[in-house]
Amino acid sequence: MTEKNQSVCAITEALGSNGEGILRHEGITFFVPFCLPGEKVSFRVLKIKDKIGYGKVEEILTPAEERVRAKCPVFGKCGGCQLQHMSYGEQLRFKSEVVQNALKKIAGVSFDVPLAVKSDSDYAYRNKLQIPVGVDKDGKTLIGFYAERSHRIVPVSACAIQPDWATRAIKALYQYMDECAVRAYDEENKRGSVRHFVVREIGGRFIVTLVSATEKLPNLDYFKELLGAALGEFTLWLNINGKETNVVFGEEFKLLFGAGYFEAEEQGIRFEAGPVTFLQVNENVRNKLYNAALESVTGEGDEVVIDAYSGGGLLTAMLAKRAKRVYGIELVQEAVRCADALKAKNGLENMTNICGYVEDELEKVLKKERGEKIRLILDPPRAGIARSVLKALIESGIPKLTIISCNPSTMARDVGILTGRLIEQDGELKKVVSEEGKGFYEIESVQPFDMFPNTKHVETLVCLARKA
Repeated sequence: MTEKNQSVCAITEALGSNGEGILRHEGITFFVPFCLPGEKVSFRVLKIKDKIGYGKVEEILTPAEERVRAKCPVFGKCGGCQLQHMSYGEQLRFKSEVVQNALKKIAGVSFDVPLAVKSDSDYAYRNKLQIPVGVDKDGKTLIGFYAERSHRIVPVSACAIQPDWATRAIKALYQYMDECAVRAYDEENKRGSVRHFVVREIGGRFIVTLVSATEKLPNLDYFKELLGAALGEFTLWLNINGKETNVVFGEEFKLLFGAGYFEAEEQGIRFEAGPVTFLQVNENVRNKLYNAALESVTGEGDEVVIDAYSGGGLLTAMLAKRAKRVYGIELVQEAVRCADALKAKNGLENMTNICGYVEDELEKVLKKERGEKIRLILDPPRAGIARSVLKALIESGIPKLTIISCNPSTMARDVGILTGRLIEQDGELKKVVSEEGKGFYEIESVQPFDMFPNTKHVETLVCLARKA
């Protein structure tokens, strides 16, 4: 009988949705990270419950052809990357399979998903560094990334998926904290100051935010000198976050140096980026994704487009350049104010920003624009589209929908509801075969985009058309 801490040899049969190997031994299905299909591996059993087990690789006995050497020295310890041991071509195939399997298993929808659109760079592609700061058991400063499913910091001096500027920025922070005796925040005893370090590159300039549990830090002029030498043109913010929370930023920001914001341009839209501005971290794939999204909802220029979950309005503004009229619907008031500023900066008179719930505002816009060529695009958070919004969409009569999703599981659930393959019964979603002509949608296309190479994450663009 297989027991905890036992060493087991088995063949990897497949990969799970997080990139972990699936192996079977004595009737138990094990999930073991960093294995590839076809590989014979030796792993140590960590946990077994109800015929499901978890393990840790001890040795790859027969490597697969798709196995490559990871570039990062802490790969397997740091929780940031899950796929550096896999060739890039295999990563693209894996991510397409994840999306296809999610649709099949969760929504009961069979659809041939094409290969994920690649990133031109699979390393050094991120334009944002967000790194926690803490202490070890001896009180020594740690700057690094969290281990998988923990708040244990794995110290790093560089990161393979970050550009060289991130290495220089981390070195500057280490030097400042060491030479100026600045204490890192200790999560256990709630003492110390620096908690996170966030740097965003905007066209070769940098927005730097130091997150601290205390309002004052010593010798910040010296830190400015170090950052200037490391990064060149930058602006520096101090964010105060003294709460016991996993949220990175607190509510209070103090501008310490520079203008605070830098102007940037995306798809012909000028905007100001600051410490909390949301931008996709991979500029190359971001452009490919946005181009595909824009083409899915615009064509002749006579469309009226509704952008649900519109955030700060960047995509709404891009749509306004191509469509007859555009409406952005967003619940967060501050984001709507940013969208209004974006509208004014770019002179987009055909762009209307609405603060409210999508399910409440959608009907008003449809009533106002009755008879027009309506298109809808949704870019929800990882939790997916609200159930009330899905209900409103099915009742709306909108002929075409486009969804941008960062989570295959919630995407599949939402598509299942929109296609009528998932119906709520007794408070639970159950798979059914929808009836023709019942107001549901059907899939026109599904396209994954590899926004995050060497990680398990994937963005997906789904286009739906209403059934005749």
